[in-house]
Amino acid sequence: MFTSTDILFLLVSAFLVMIMTPGLAMFYGGLAGKRSAVAIMMQTMFSLGWLSILWILFGYSLIFSSNTGILGGFFGSSKYFFLYNININTIIGQENLAFMIYQMMVAVITPVLIVGAFPNRFKFNSFIVFLTAWFFLVYVPIAHMIWGNGIFQQWGVLDFSGGIVVHASAGFSALAAALYIGKRKYQEKMPHNIPLIILGMGLLWFGWFGFNAGSALGMNSIAVLAWINTQISAAFASVTWLFLDIAFRKKPSSVGFMTGALAGLVIITPAAGYVSLQVAMLFGIVGSLVSYFAIRFKNKMGWDDTMDVWGVHGMDGFTGILMLGLFASIGATGALFGNGMFFFKEFIADISLSIYAFLVTFLILFIIDHVMGIRISHTEEMQGQDKAEFDEEAYQD
Repeated sequence: MFTSTDILFLLVSAFLVMIMTPGLAMFYGGLAGKRSAVAIMMQTMFSLGWLSILWILFGYSLIFSSNTGILGGFFGSSKYFFLYNININTIIGQENLAFMIYQMMVAVITPVLIVGAFPNRFKFNSFIVFLTAWFFLVYVPIAHMIWGNGIFQQWGVLDFSGGIVVHASAGFSALAAALYIGKRKYQEKMPHNIPLIILGMGLLWFGWFGFNAGSALGMNSIAVLAWINTQISAAFASVTWLFLDIAFRKKPSSVGFMTGALAGLVIITPAAGYVSLQVAMLFGIVGSLVSYFAIRFKNKMGWDDTMDVWGVHGMDGFTGILMLGLFASIGATGALFGNGMFFFKEFIADISLSIYAFLVTFLILFIIDHVMGIRISHTEEMQGQDKAEFDEEAYQD
């Protein structure tokens, strides 16, 4: 039973997670070229409206209601469609409603992480269809399987705040999008606005405390643990990336420091409430190393995942789950503490759902492309998506 303090805590956490979406818009907008900054920020912010509607009408119920039918391990029921059967005048109703609001903000930001893979390429009307299909076919079943008493949760798989549900699913989907859509024909100068990147990352970092601590679902010791582990991992990761840049670039990089902080936040997300403070330091260091060299590998392969969604979110979400399977010591026992079966379960869920996200995303893109097309024209790409599709510009030259 939640107390009124727990409900307040969940609502404050939801506010913090909500601010991450405009933070992501700023982060991506600064990383983009100046002729596609408005488009990528609009694609990101659009989710705050459209995904909220889909969540309220169908998404919450399909993830968090029970379903005893043949698909019960993969989808919930229609019990809470249109938010029916949630009575706001009862304690139980407040619990459900506060939890629904918090999870809505998590659902809003997850699909638009993928946006960083294809700036100045994806037609906006096709993007709306993609966003909708991805939500129902990727996010909903994965979230239900892990968090909604679906097949993997029943098996004992843990994911504190979304290493698989949010980051691995979006990151491997971003790789599928980058490979399917292909490279940019016009290479804008990127990033075009470093102060905007820093401000956006600041909002993401700030909001992440709600993202991770809020998953404790109350004002308790696990929330405090998740809060400090979030800061520890981000701090160690950001400074590790700075040293890597000095070693390989021969100069520090502000964008690199921000990317390192993001890597640290991503990798600790699935484990924030399950590992010790000392292990969180290791998470941060490993997070930077994994992302740094994943991005170098991506560049060597020539994949145009423009803002390294796979390298940061995909690889660190994936790695964070594996490290959880090894190092869990609070509320769960990892392989290094004698529970090898827990690591095996985490590994199976991690790899199978990452592959699922990649393949389904590729299929969604294939269908949309053959029905209505995906890429803007070469002329529009040269002109810039901001002017071509929105008749707006970030800057009046």
